[in-house]
Amino acid sequence: MGLLDTILGKKKLKGPAKDRLFALATAQVTLDVELGLKSAGDAAVVFKSQSSGEFVRSENEIQQLLEVTSVQSGSRIERKTDSLGFEWLIVHDADLEDLVTTVHLIGSELQDRGFGEQLLAAVFTFEGGGKTVYWIYGYKRGAFWPFVPTGEDQGRDNAEELELKAKLEHELPIEQDLTRWLALFDAPI
Repeated sequence: MGLLDTILGKKKLKGPAKDRLFALATAQVTLDVELGLKSAGDAAVVFKSQSSGEFVRSENEIQQLLEVTSVQSGSRIERKTDSLGFEWLIVHDADLEDLVTTVHLIGSELQDRGFGEQLLAAVFTFEGGGKTVYWIYGYKRGAFWPFVPTGEDQGRDNAEELELKAKLEHELPIEQDLTRWLALFDAPI
């Protein structure tokens, strides 16, 4: 991007930073032993749906992707659309490393097929201590953040989220801008 592009306000977005996703598998010991959080066996790739003109092509490509990925990974994969129109490719696998690998494979395939700019996040579900914790990975920034819903109307446990940040920021690339820690209420996983 040149000076003229900067002056005219043209900004090219970086592609998804998907390789940093593997840090979650290496943080598994800390999550399990120190924090008492175990993988719930569910993860998802969330992306924006296509415009109507690209819909038929993308539907066929995504279905092919799900079939190929299921065979390669041995994970069970399903697709859901949330109330806001975002697409969720949900992966079910008891092993965290397999979940991370399958989510990475799906993200890579989507990017290779031209859907990289539509990739929003990868979401991993953990349970422990009577609560559910979501570790969300933002593809554009290549960073994780925790989301701990309280179960009350659109409530979240900010203190717990900050504590998780402090305990894992040496192992995970954590999003430092707290205003980007988006919540995923009513997530279909």
